[in-house]
Amino acid sequence: MTSPRDSAVYLLDLGEPVLIDCGSGWGFDSMVDNIQKAGFDPYDIKTLIMTHCHVDHIGAAPMVRSRFGTRLIIHEKDADIVERGDTRLTAAFCFEVDFKPLPVDRRLAGDAGTLHFASHDLEWIHTPGHTPGSISLFLDVEGERILFAQDIGAPLLEEFDCDPSAWLTSIQKLFALNADILCDGHSGAYGPKDVVRQYLEYCLASQHQQGYIKTP
Repeated sequence: MTSPRDSAVYLLDLGEPVLIDCGSGWGFDSMVDNIQKAGFDPYDIKTLIMTHCHVDHIGAAPMVRSRFGTRLIIHEKDADIVERGDTRLTAAFCFEVDFKPLPVDRRLAGDAGTLHFASHDLEWIHTPGHTPGSISLFLDVEGERILFAQDIGAPLLEEFDCDPSAWLTSIQKLFALNADILCDGHSGAYGPKDVVRQYLEYCLASQHQQGYIKTP
């Protein structure tokens, strides 16, 4: 664990270490310590993929880049929010993070793509709703599909300009991926395949029950 204000942070060994999200910054030192305890050198991390613009997922990005020389990747529809340091749409005020405008190194564009690393390719798909530029990532390893769907179950709050209609389309994309393991931003990892489907069904039912998605 790092800090209660941090999202889950995933370190992938793709022939080189790659970070998916980096937490709020409150637990930065603990995150670095965890990386080292796992047997990796944080100075080898050249890529940080930010799944969306909320500060509990990206607040530590300035520290990661300044200390380790890491490049920052995010979808273009969230990039403007990050680069102007928008304290509302990043939810920075909720986590007591003084989030400054942050230039990004690469903007992902479109609905899907592939990121190439030393030993594995990492696929990404645009899954808006939670934020305009939310992405999910997946890769196939030894016959299993591992899906990173950060915050797919988070409430679709109006104050953060969430889009329930877009979210509904996005979760159907995730069902269609038929993943064996799903890694979430706050509630942990789920598997095997039937448990992943149950979790996505729970997320869908929860949005209906809370009134964010209207039942026809």
